[in-house]
Amino acid sequence: MRGTITRVSNGFQLATRFSGVTTSPVRDILAVLSRGDVISFAGGIPDASLFELADFRAAFDHVLTHQGARALQYAATKGEPELLEQVASRLSRALPTTPDQVQVTSGSQEGIFLVGQVLLDPGDVVLVEQPTYLAAVQAFALAGASLVPVATDDHGVLPEALAAAIAQHHPKFVYLIPTFQNPTGRSMPAGRREAVAEVLLRTGVPLLEDDPYGELRFEGEAAPPLASLPGMSGQTVLLNSASKVMAPGVRIGWLRAEGDILRALEVAKQAVGLQSAVTDQLAVAHYLATCDLDAHIARVVGVYRERRDAMAAGLAGILPAGADITRPEGGMFLWVRLGGGLDTALRLPTALEEGVAYVPGRAFFARDADASTMRLSYVTNPVGTITEGLARLGRAFGW
Repeated sequence: MRGTITRVSNGFQLATRFSGVTTSPVRDILAVLSRGDVISFAGGIPDASLFELADFRAAFDHVLTHQGARALQYAATKGEPELLEQVASRLSRALPTTPDQVQVTSGSQEGIFLVGQVLLDPGDVVLVEQPTYLAAVQAFALAGASLVPVATDDHGVLPEALAAAIAQHHPKFVYLIPTFQNPTGRSMPAGRREAVAEVLLRTGVPLLEDDPYGELRFEGEAAPPLASLPGMSGQTVLLNSASKVMAPGVRIGWLRAEGDILRALEVAKQAVGLQSAVTDQLAVAHYLATCDLDAHIARVVGVYRERRDAMAAGLAGILPAGADITRPEGGMFLWVRLGGGLDTALRLPTALEEGVAYVPGRAFFARDADASTMRLSYVTNPVGTITEGLARLGRAFGW
């Protein structure tokens, strides 16, 4: 027996890996976001009022006016040359990169999926932080992988624990979010990055480094991506995206890698969707070439910093004794651990009745979930709405 056969309407029989799958955490989050009566702290959704609408309108107008036929046609899977050039230039600030080392994706989420498809066979092990990004857990699990969590502290994955897990489990790769991690918001300082890189280089285990939030820094000293440390670039696939710093609706992301894996990723991309939207690629390339993205990021960071401070202060005023809360130096998320045997998933329906949403922490754990945790995003709502949302949250939990 290979497992329970799941049948759906019209006689379709689902693949074994989809047996019992009826929803996903991401779908559930997006469903909450569509409810107008709920203050949502659930999704990592940029504030749409901060989008540079005029700049994007000008970029799309330029593309359709001057490159219209090309923009509406099929194109190469790897990506449009203008965008590859712009991405390579931006990545080269921290890590020398050429356009031929870049693959355009439909958001960094597709990059995670593609890496899983290219590298993983059923039963392979992926080492992840505890907790980690819930959609990566889903993508790797659908590829048939076994996810093994590695112990972490407030500075990220522990190098000694990583070395021990590699020796025990012989993973295909390690998946890390070193900067403003999703869901905890924590960041790995430079010294810890060097120690983690030493373990990976010594053992020869590849790294999938996810860095969608790195430019959203409010304070503290910036640390370079792990991929930029000596010896690591050839052993790392580095993921990035326009979603968190420009606009998620254009669905443009990219990955940087070296060597044969790039060709395999391109083939996988062809099988999944042939190419990312050419119109969006050319518009993002034009935006990067003609607009000041750094100035936009600085403006957004100022707003998000104020909202982080409001949420952190508000939570500190209502959380019960013994609860823990992170205070990230950037990114989009706060992580709360309530303890005391509470299950935040069981309390979510009450919270929704009160008109506030969060993401229960259970979905972010590969194993041994701490059910008393939750992720809260501070970036979507203004300070006044955050204050009201926290009051609703307090009523839902009886604080």
